[in-house]
Amino acid sequence: MIFTLLLYEVCSGVRMAQVVALLTDFGYRDHYVGVMKGVIWRIAPGVQIADITHAVRPQNIFEGAFLLAQAYPYFPRETVFVAVVDPGVGTPRRPLAAQIGDYYFVAPDNGLLTLVVREATMQRWSMRFVRLTQPSYWLPTVSRSFHGRDIFAPVAAHLATGVALDALGLAVEDPVLIPIPEPTPEQGGWRGQIIYIDGFGNLITNIAPVHLEGRGQWKICYKDREINEIVATFGEGHPGDLIAMFDSTGFLSLCVVNGNAEATLKAQTGDDLWILPQA
Repeated sequence: MIFTLLLYEVCSGVRMAQVVALLTDFGYRDHYVGVMKGVIWRIAPGVQIADITHAVRPQNIFEGAFLLAQAYPYFPRETVFVAVVDPGVGTPRRPLAAQIGDYYFVAPDNGLLTLVVREATMQRWSMRFVRLTQPSYWLPTVSRSFHGRDIFAPVAAHLATGVALDALGLAVEDPVLIPIPEPTPEQGGWRGQIIYIDGFGNLITNIAPVHLEGRGQWKICYKDREINEIVATFGEGHPGDLIAMFDSTGFLSLCVVNGNAEATLKAQTGDDLWILPQA
C-alpha cells in the first residue's frame, strides 16, 4: 500500500502525507478518538494514523501546546497534526489549518500552536495560516460539541490527500498565542515554574540549559527541599532520592528515583522553584 501511494505521488505530482498524528484531551474511555480515525480513513484510506496522546488534562490548552511541541519534530516531513483541546467548541473561535515549516497543523485557534509558532519564529521557518471556511471539506452535518470529528478530522484527511492549504479557507495573520511562563532572574539565579508533570510524576520546569550557562554549582530549592547538584542520569541517585536533571524534554526536571515526585512533594503545575548559585 505504501509503495502504491509513493508511486502515485511521484507520477502525479500530488503531495500526499503518509502520516496524520492526533493529540486530544478526549481520553481513552469514549468513542471520540476512534470516530476521528474512521472519518480520516474514509477520506484518506492509505494514511497511517499516529496517536501522540489523548490524555491531555481536559481543557488544558497550555499542556496540549507543550506536548505538541515536544512531539512534532520527530515525525516525517509533511505530517498532518490534528490537535484538539477545545474548550471553546461551538463558539465563534476560529478553526485553523496551518503550514509551519515542513509540517501541517489543524486545530482550534486558541493557542494550541503557540510553542510551535515560537520555535518557527526563532528558526525563521515559513508559516501560513487559514481560517477554515469551506464546508465542502467538512462532514455534511457539524455538531456544536464535536468539531474534532466534523471539521478537524476531515480537513486533515483532505490535506493528507493533497488538497492545498489555501483551498481550505481565508488567510489569517493573527493566530491566537497564549502566554508562556518564562523564568525570571532572582537572587543571582532564577525563579522558575513547574510547567508539566508527566505520567511518572516527574516535575518538568521551564528552566533550560541556557539559563545555567556561565556559572559553577547550582542548588535547586522547591518547597522545603534543596537539591545541591544536577545529575546526568537517574542511575546517579539511589531509590527514593530526589534528584534534578535535564531530561528528554530539554528542561530541568525534579524526579524521585524509582518513585513519584508529584506524590512525594504534593506538587502541582504552576508551583514556583528557585535555582540559585551555591556559595
